[in-house]
Amino acid sequence: MEKLSWTKEIFGSKLEISQGNEKIGSINWESMVSSKAQAIISGRLFTLNREFFLSKLEIYDSNSQALLGTIMINFFNTRSDILINGKRFELEIKNFWQSKWSWKFDGSDIITYTSHEFITKDKGTIELATPMNEEVEILILLGLFVRNQFILLILLIILLAALIII
Repeated sequence: MEKLSWTKEIFGSKLEISQGNEKIGSINWESMVSSKAQAIISGRLFTLNREFFLSKLEIYDSNSQALLGTIMINFFNTRSDILINGKRFELEIKNFWQSKWSWKFDGSDIITYTSHEFITKDKGTIELATPMNEEVEILILLGLFVRNQFILLILLIILLAALIII
């Protein structure tokens, strides 16, 4: 099983993906709260886009501008599907705080994410139960993009709750 790691400053706009000591990818948002990001993994460039309130996420090939996949996220449903190259993959959120989540194919976990820290940095691991290919690269990026947008929503809810209490 191949293992990757990822790290992002809590209030930063850049997430880095590494394999051992080698950086293999990154996601760069326009700003901390941006709905658009540019990503690179294994030398391939992608554009990620979120529509209003995280409901619809899209990933594009940055060179051809071809839409590679769209996923609809519902905070009240822990599972969402995406179709890539004619194959259906399922994103499963394992807990409310999204410290564990995975991509499944034919009912088996193929990519499992774990978050390890949330105080000064958001960081964790990615375990691959399948060889790296185009679909896996897309799923790795989408899984991290979903998590970042979810964390931003949680921070917004905490801020609103604090403002209401004060």
